[in-house]
Amino acid sequence: MLKIAHLGPTGTYTEAAALAYAQTALSGTDFCLQPYANIARTLQAVASGEAILGIVPAENSIEGSVTMTADTIWQLDAPLQIRQAIVLSIHHALISIATDLNQIEIVYSHPQALSQCQEWLQQHLPQAERVSANSTTAALTTLSSLPHAAAISSVRAAKLYDLPVLVQPINDYPDNQTKFWVMSLQPSATGNCTSVAFSLRSNAPGGLMTVLGFFANRGLNLSRIESRPSKRSLGDYLFFIDIETDLHNCRELTSALADLDAYAETVKNFGSYYTVISEQT
Repeated sequence: MLKIAHLGPTGTYTEAAALAYAQTALSGTDFCLQPYANIARTLQAVASGEAILGIVPAENSIEGSVTMTADTIWQLDAPLQIRQAIVLSIHHALISIATDLNQIEIVYSHPQALSQCQEWLQQHLPQAERVSANSTTAALTTLSSLPHAAAISSVRAAKLYDLPVLVQPINDYPDNQTKFWVMSLQPSATGNCTSVAFSLRSNAPGGLMTVLGFFANRGLNLSRIESRPSKRSLGDYLFFIDIETDLHNCRELTSALADLDAYAETVKNFGSYYTVISEQT
């Protein structure tokens, strides 16, 4: 049976993305979903072979990249590959056994969810303390005994935990979407986007421009470039880029990556993949 790791516990948006992937890409295959306590542990399960696939959030249309995912796939030694990207529409709900908003003194959720609802929280629950959790469903197991608490999660999660929805939707922007990555040790056979991360040998003038030239001079478009602290020293960064082409069928990309390998300190190629839009939430 194929084991799929995902950010848990049961009911998270990541689990919904895992189900969406399994129902389309794994039709006819026996699989089981295995929740993990955090993103890092989910990716470690794939890197160690404990799970064949892992589903993790990668980027939100409002709050940007999920830094824990980026940092972990860089830090792990295993050659993790992105097999597919899944985009879900996110509709947050305020879940609580309280009967009135005035009763709520504390709100739990994942930091991304809290940020995606910050204007609503400021307007309707300015007095409530906001507490970060490992996932949007982490607090739901104890919410039934906390009359002055609430959690931000999905309507689906509320049904799974048999908890009432007090208000929904509460996200600040109606077109809120999150992209999830399906991670594996095995690359996909094809795709229309290739993701790469790299660090430079030194913080010298023009270093990043040189790298960008490897792609621009070959007519390759970058749809994303993002820096993350290397965690070695202040001002030292590594970079994540998405290139809009398939590594398997593009000699220009192969050539550009060869130049990057020779120029950069460290390069990690996460493979080529397609993005699928899912209606499941």
